[in-house]
Amino acid sequence: MQVLGLCRFSFPALGSFQIEHETLEDRRRHLYDPKRLEERFRLFETSTLPCFREHTDEDFQLLVVVGDCLPRSAFERLTDLTADIKQIRILQKSAETDKSHRHIMKDILNAARTDPAQPCLQFRHDDDDAVSVDFVERLREAVEDCKPLMARNRTVGIDFNKGFVARMDANGIRAEETFKSLLGVGLGMYVSGGCKQTIISFTHHRIGRFMPVVSYPDAPMWVRTLNGSNDSWGARNSTKDLPALSPEQEGEFIARFAIDQKAVRRAHSFA
Repeated sequence: MQVLGLCRFSFPALGSFQIEHETLEDRRRHLYDPKRLEERFRLFETSTLPCFREHTDEDFQLLVVVGDCLPRSAFERLTDLTADIKQIRILQKSAETDKSHRHIMKDILNAARTDPAQPCLQFRHDDDDAVSVDFVERLREAVEDCKPLMARNRTVGIDFNKGFVARMDANGIRAEETFKSLLGVGLGMYVSGGCKQTIISFTHHRIGRFMPVVSYPDAPMWVRTLNGSNDSWGARNSTKDLPALSPEQEGEFIARFAIDQKAVRRAHSFA
């Protein structure tokens, strides 16, 4: 079964975000501020890319969507960072359209389906988060677990609700294990053949209003970072006191997420 992921890297659309702007130009100025972009790259390089680079199931595609107005230097840097990950496909799209942001992303996902008549699995991913290296493998296992349910429904949510909230800087990683349902990370969706709905068609925390959702609380499957450029007000302004990783957790972050605390320190030491 085809597995498709969608990651928006500073895509300058209006709507569907918590930080809003009056015009596209205002949006671009905010997203492409050099200081902000640098932070996004640090998080993308140390959190997102390692986990997909080390995935146990390599049969998936991650669509990284950027605006066609992304500064050239940033686009080239993004291309260089992802060159060794065969599953990543960078798509440049214009936000200068009468289509809504959600509609643009829906079109991208549906166009990427190799056979729309066949079912697929989809997930969304923010560019500052991580999933476990067996995330795609676990999505496929969920299909086996839930065959009768999926046979009766056009869409089914797959929610891994255990993970870590983390803060990363030059001192390393501070993190706390937690349970959170229907976040934008660690959430997948089964889509039946012939169905044009996508995981981006729904606000993630409301997805249970529109389809059955199966939750797996057994293992930590994601890392959600708290940082100053996060779109979420709560994550951006959180003052939550997080403990430093224990030696055991440091090993767990490497084994489960391919996140190396030494690499995090190096990347953030130049901030």
